[in-house]
Amino acid sequence: MAETIDTSLAPHRLAFAALIAANILLAFGPWFVRLADTGPVAAGFWRVTLAAPLLLGAAFAGGWRGKGLSWGLWLMIGVAGISFAADLGSWHLGILRTTLANATLFGNAATLIFPIYGFLVLRAWPTRMQGVALILAAIGATLLMGQSYSLNPRNLVGDLLCLFAGILYTLYFICMARARDTMSSLPALALATIAAMLPLLVFAWALGERILPDNWIPLIGVALASQVFGQGLMIYALGQLSPLIVGLGLLTQPIVGATIGWLVYNERLGAADWIGAVLVAVALVLVRRTPGSAPPESAPLAPAATGPRLEPEELAPEETPR
Repeated sequence: MAETIDTSLAPHRLAFAALIAANILLAFGPWFVRLADTGPVAAGFWRVTLAAPLLLGAAFAGGWRGKGLSWGLWLMIGVAGISFAADLGSWHLGILRTTLANATLFGNAATLIFPIYGFLVLRAWPTRMQGVALILAAIGATLLMGQSYSLNPRNLVGDLLCLFAGILYTLYFICMARARDTMSSLPALALATIAAMLPLLVFAWALGERILPDNWIPLIGVALASQVFGQGLMIYALGQLSPLIVGLGLLTQPIVGATIGWLVYNERLGAADWIGAVLVAVALVLVRRTPGSAPPESAPLAPAATGPRLEPEELAPEETPR
């Protein structure tokens, strides 16, 4: 019996570790965007364009050949890519108009929206401990958000752009979660990344932004940290964990973003920010220790009951992390 429990918990532990690592890496994205000498939307274009060949190559190396994809799946990937492009465009515009902490916090509005999707659509109701974790996370996020307008009203436009991006990010998550029901993470991310390239280029051109950089280092940094490794780990975790756990994990980003802003740009943090960060950290510990959230089989991301459900090994043998 002990061996069975260990086997069922192992994928969850690995996915949770991937979730936290993904959010830490993604939190460095706003810093790289600030350092880039292109326009903010153009930085988003280079983020996906530089990452696409690496992701596609990794998908092919893992055995994927792009065969047997239904039109519905192609449509889901296309919507995911377009919504991700709109998310990046809006978010990168907002990053230059607010603090790093606010950009990462509002840009991850999926923290609350994605779990609500899980509750209402997927019927993935939280356990009592998960409910406590969600309440603590909501209080922590409120304390972090509450500093935005009071500290500097000029941040408001940037905050609203980042909040809109967070809503689009939720749509991207929903589409990618459905795609992950029948696809492994690398091919799904590679195709969505390719689908985001042209909309971002057109958006940057329409805004009259500078597109070609002199300094490639920040763009390479955002492509590797945010898109290849950050999104790669995130999409892997998305197929293993419930929307509630993924949503709470997103709150790691504003904590890391606030720390970067504090160390690099002297964006001071008040007592409420620190208390909010502590409450978020406690919520993550609680949701991580909740037994009911551990088995991957209980994650509400399985396909509708149109046939026998495949186990992860049968569904995507190349999914085993290397």
